Amino acid sequence: MLTFHLSPIFKARGIEKPYTFLVKSGFTPHTATNILNNETRSLRLDHIELLCKALLCEPNDLLLWTPDNKDAYAPNLPLQQLRQSESDNDWQNTYAAMPYQKLKEVTKTIMQRENMKG
Repeated sequence: MLTFHLSPIFKARGIEKPYTFLVKSGFTPHTATNILNNETRSLRLDHIELLCKALLCEPNDLLLWTPDNKDAYAPNLPLQQLRQSESDNDWQNTYAAMPYQKLKEVTKTIMQRENMKG
């Protein structure tokens, strides 16, 4: 089953009020509620685009695939890339435990790589 997997992105972006964020980003209150409660039955492309623009991510970042336990799936099934692994959120714990000086060094390295891209 495909579902929205926005909590880690909200957390990484420091968004403490996701509903307010979505409404301010252009979603109707009804749609924002449905997205946050995973009650969305269909995905509109303009909604996916709006989410990606607002959260600075790509469509695969928004979705989580949870396979049905009763079915067997090939390991090379492309949907496997949308499964959450145990280490997906480890980076947050790593940064939280990192000494401040090391965190500054990591940030500097990231900034240098970003500057090299553009």
